[in-house]
Amino acid sequence: MTSKVVYLGDLRTECTHEQSGNAFITDAPLDNNGKGLAFSPTDTVATGLASCMITVMGIKARDMDVDMTGTTADVIKTMASNPRRISKIEVVMRLPFEADKKTKTILEHTANTCPVLNSLHPDIDKVITFNWG
Repeated sequence: MTSKVVYLGDLRTECTHEQSGNAFITDAPLDNNGKGLAFSPTDTVATGLASCMITVMGIKARDMDVDMTGTTADVIKTMASNPRRISKIEVVMRLPFEADKKTKTILEHTANTCPVLNSLHPDIDKVITFNWG
């Protein structure tokens, strides 16, 4: 089993990773009857995209002896209705180091082929930007 999700009431869940025991809370967002006091489930999807991209880039960078420490990603999730769904995810990567064109190409390709990106529905607009240095 990967994880366990427990409904805590009041539109809140606790999600526990079975292997590590790490947990986080989700809340329904303000625009969907919630309090917005934690990540919403759709926030976790959008954030998971950026986390996956940075993780696979980190694996490739380590193999290339490139230090990606300090890399960040800003994530913007846009919702649509009828049916309610994620319509767009924007990820702005900030890589705080200079790299040659080959390194940039390899790392950007790695990010753009991450498992989460490949798992998202094709109707979701994905806008990925890389800012180097």
